Amino acid sequence: MASRRRERKPEWLRMRPPSGERFASIKRTLRERDLNTVCEEANCPNLGDCWSGRNGPGTATFMLLGDRCSRGCNFCDVATGGMEPLDPDEPANVAAAVAEIGLEYVVLTSVDRDDLEDGGSAHFAETIREIKRRDPSILVETLIPDFQGDPDDVRRIVDAGPDVIAHNVETVDRLQWPVRDRRAGYEQSLSVLEQVAAEADAYAKTSLMLGVGEYDHEVYQTLSDLREVGVDIVTFGQYLQPSRSHLEVFEYVHPDTFDVWKRVAEEEFGFVYCASGPLVRSSFKAGEFFVEAVLREGKSVEEARAVAERREATAE
Repeated sequence: MASRRRERKPEWLRMRPPSGERFASIKRTLRERDLNTVCEEANCPNLGDCWSGRNGPGTATFMLLGDRCSRGCNFCDVATGGMEPLDPDEPANVAAAVAEIGLEYVVLTSVDRDDLEDGGSAHFAETIREIKRRDPSILVETLIPDFQGDPDDVRRIVDAGPDVIAHNVETVDRLQWPVRDRRAGYEQSLSVLEQVAAEADAYAKTSLMLGVGEYDHEVYQTLSDLREVGVDIVTFGQYLQPSRSHLEVFEYVHPDTFDVWKRVAEEEFGFVYCASGPLVRSSFKAGEFFVEAVLREGKSVEEARAVAERREATAE
């Protein structure tokens, strides 16, 4: 990709620092139980809003399987290498923290653990089950690795019964490298999402970063590919460089462009839902959407998909 002159962040990317009693309480609970969140590890710009519940039900994204990843993606700020054994108490500790904080919607993600035979899928699945055992009404979204494309590992997540299963393609086909680690790949990610859509009684979800050098026609093709394999939900957000050693931002995409992609995704391609904006991240407003628009109203996955299909037909 062509290098570009470093630009000053535009006004729409200015963020207020997290604060407040609820934020402090959540952080204290996480430290007491020695838990990791991708909110902190990835320096998410929406940490304050999600933890405080200012924009809907409180949401937090717990990062399982340790705080070090076996891969080194050029967009990600999570540390790489030096893998440690899994904490057998983590599933119970996460479930206890969820109950203590009083979360209605929980997002579970993890580092990649290519060093483990099952990629950590059994540990991941046990955490889902532990949360549901304590309170079946809690909505659980999982953002899973590709597990090197192993269908048995993906199936362990499906069988644990989360409400949403996400796996991120991150960017368009052409830019998988240098954006992602070479062990990841576009087709591999599509195969994971296709299995989720086919086997799970849950929503299949993915996310793309904009501003890494993609062309509009490539984003359009990606949306087509995602719908082809049955993905229900897609989110778009602006890539922000975590440090000078990471991939440079190619472009700061204007909010109007994000609005266009939301309309294209929902009205032209028939996605059940699209969250799209410069500060949107893969779990951004996840709880707000599902609690208010789908799951709390008792709509099934099939009913929500039918609504999206009617919306797509009307647009045509």
